[in-house]
Amino acid sequence: MAQNYAFPRSEESGKLHTALMGCLDERDKMKTRSFGDVRVDTVVEHVGQFANPLEMYPDATQEIVDSHRHWMEPHHHDAASGMCIMAFQSYLIRTPHHTILVDSCVGEDKERGRPSWNQAKWPWMTNLLAHGVQPAEIDYVMCTHLHPDHVGWNTQLLGGRWVPTFPNARYLFSAGEYAHWEAELTPDHPRAPAFYDSVLPVVEAGRADLVSDDFEIEQGLYFEPTPGHTPHHVALRLEAGVDKGVFAGDLMHHPLQVPERQWSTMFCSDADASRVTRTKFVEDAADTDVIIMPAHFAGESAGRVVDHGGTLMFDFLD
Repeated sequence: MAQNYAFPRSEESGKLHTALMGCLDERDKMKTRSFGDVRVDTVVEHVGQFANPLEMYPDATQEIVDSHRHWMEPHHHDAASGMCIMAFQSYLIRTPHHTILVDSCVGEDKERGRPSWNQAKWPWMTNLLAHGVQPAEIDYVMCTHLHPDHVGWNTQLLGGRWVPTFPNARYLFSAGEYAHWEAELTPDHPRAPAFYDSVLPVVEAGRADLVSDDFEIEQGLYFEPTPGHTPHHVALRLEAGVDKGVFAGDLMHHPLQVPERQWSTMFCSDADASRVTRTKFVEDAADTDVIIMPAHFAGESAGRVVDHGGTLMFDFLD
């Protein structure tokens, strides 16, 4: 039986929640989507300015960025600062058999090197509860990869210890991804804190399943290898009757990477592999009915790749 989750809210965090949600127009709150008998919702943590595209994409030029501003502004590019606007969000999938959470954002109370993430108090949990789902009702937590902004809510701080936030869930990590970070990370590595406070405690609690990069959660819901951003980054494919979707994680960070799919981010572990994977993914998806749901696209979030006169673009559903 599900247990009620008591979520402590300070006055400051309450004001932050009100301010954040007040900034989001209806375009920033993805509607519930149905894929056959499967329901998909977005759990938003934060939407805002993140980085200058010239910093984020080492191959970018100001001329090319400016050529896209007419469609990027105001939802995906801030004209005044020149910064990309990005979302940090999870996807909540409800099938007739399971409730699945895809990626768990930055989390709260975490020590992070990025100032805006450090000891963050965003309203992610409030937004999950608003969908009528308690943490104890989550059956699976699926992480597309193990970067800090995709594992944060895996754990919560209780009694001075990091414990799994979703007590009845199996946490699905790519075995290859886990092995990579386990071998790569030293205590002084900038991504080490996220592994130690948001991944390792789940493993130590016996809640993690280290799975193959083509693992099937249930019929019609399966992993797809999409390496490059990290060595074992995976997407999650959804097939429900004639409806098809893909939860793309960080295969793309911004809709700019559809027309400029050759641009890998500064965060990609292998820029060349990321470019190859993304280019194939985008071109295979062009002019199909596959609905793509990336982790960081602001606004509606979901959309399709469409050929507009020889240029592939991301068409948001609404």
